[in-house]
Amino acid sequence: MIAHLRGTVAGVAPDGAVIEVGGVGMRVQCTPGTLATLKPGESAQVATSLVVREDSLTLYGFSSDDERNIFELLQTATGVGPRLALAMLAVHAPDALRRAVSTEDLGALTMVPGIGKKGAQRIVLEMKDRLGPPGDGGEGLPFRAAQRAPSWRDQVQSGLVNLGWPARDADQAIAALEDEGVIGGSDGDAVDVATVLRAALRKLSKQ
Repeated sequence: MIAHLRGTVAGVAPDGAVIEVGGVGMRVQCTPGTLATLKPGESAQVATSLVVREDSLTLYGFSSDDERNIFELLQTATGVGPRLALAMLAVHAPDALRRAVSTEDLGALTMVPGIGKKGAQRIVLEMKDRLGPPGDGGEGLPFRAAQRAPSWRDQVQSGLVNLGWPARDADQAIAALEDEGVIGGSDGDAVDVATVLRAALRKLSKQ
């Protein structure tokens, strides 16, 4: 199993990145929050999980071992595959998922595109004793804060679109957060893409 990758970021796309390791470009699919920590031309290390299917080998990358472990645990729940597990981590941080499951917060779980009330109930039932309490994550790879990136708005919009929201709705949610002062505002500011993405998802889920 490939536990982690350490190399130079060769490129970043809305749904993944290419990390060059020993002259080989390894493509990893990541959440927008993890992608926000990767900058082309810089060295990076991501925890990884390899998902093997009959017709594909897909590598998923994460900012920490804890996030990777939660991704793998979530897939043990009925009806949760890699794409849905990744979407859950795009909407909620690992501790937020632990809190939602331990407190049976179905509203938080149904914020994730693809999870309805019955699916949320099933996840709570099956995962309550597996994820552990909030703050129970182990020490993993250090999370590197999002660096100054003029494309933060595009990253947030792409993340929302990848999670199933129309581009128009995504733009409106971002604009509303800016009007409310939730986001720093100008493209020159350092913006935590993961935080903005989660705030936008909360706003969209209330529409």
